[in-house]
Amino acid sequence: MPSAEEVAEALGLRCAAAAEQRSDPLYATAPPASRWLLIEHRDPWPRQALAALTSASVVDLATKVSRLCAAAGIRPVLVRRHGRQDRSTPRRWAMVDCRPGSESVSWGDLPADDHLLQVLDGTDPGTRSADPVYLVCTHGRHDACCAIRGRPAAAALTAAFPDQTWECSHIGGDRFAANLVFLPHSLFYGHVPTTEAVAVATRYNEGFVVPNYLRGSGAHPPPVQAAQHFARAAGASLSANALLPIQVNRPNAATWQIHLAADADAEPSVVTLTTATTTINAAMTCASEPPGQVATYTLAALE
Repeated sequence: MPSAEEVAEALGLRCAAAAEQRSDPLYATAPPASRWLLIEHRDPWPRQALAALTSASVVDLATKVSRLCAAAGIRPVLVRRHGRQDRSTPRRWAMVDCRPGSESVSWGDLPADDHLLQVLDGTDPGTRSADPVYLVCTHGRHDACCAIRGRPAAAALTAAFPDQTWECSHIGGDRFAANLVFLPHSLFYGHVPTTEAVAVATRYNEGFVVPNYLRGSGAHPPPVQAAQHFARAAGASLSANALLPIQVNRPNAATWQIHLAADADAEPSVVTLTTATTTINAAMTCASEPPGQVATYTLAALE
């Protein structure tokens, strides 16, 4: 019997469809993203998003913004509205803090790209907003799957939540398109069908996650994301604010022990995981060459 990789290759599937064919696990695949800088950009995005930033007065603005963000642990992405761009209004920026207990979103106007330096040094703190932000990766120049699967999802979310929805540049995990991120909890969702996008966002508005499509929260490292996944699968709370890590131990290179805070009506959970690097004989993106390597987490015990 042919393997899932051989079937995908024979069918000529793009990376997202091939990952579905292989049943690549979604959980514990959210990249680090505890803070975000959203930069509205209404022109076409280059393959490397920050290359779009320009300034007549600041030499190599893109590199400077990238370095400042890296030093502060901030994930910069370009954003735009779905469909025709309204150029009659000021462009916007947003700074998002996703760290547990500090979740916040602040918005401001972006008169020029070099204004981002004032945002990053705190000179312009913006205005706090209580509204969530829905990002949908549609960065087709980075990977075709993101555009093919992301744009219909962005259209559906825009129809339901026009003020909160933005298309965004590359966020990682192309093979999981359509990729959505819900802020300020930095919840990454993958393989979200267009027909389910609004329901997943509505559930977030109610304060809950949807495990079926959840990759994890970028506010937590992958082992914690895996522990939360297994705890929820065992019946723990689906609240977006539940199951926070209170202790993380690594007894040896192949084992993690994660202590998760108690639910409202339950005891704290201790999740023991084994981890390994798995080789997948397939391309991880439409542009890459096989094989790919991914970290996998297996439940060893849940107390």
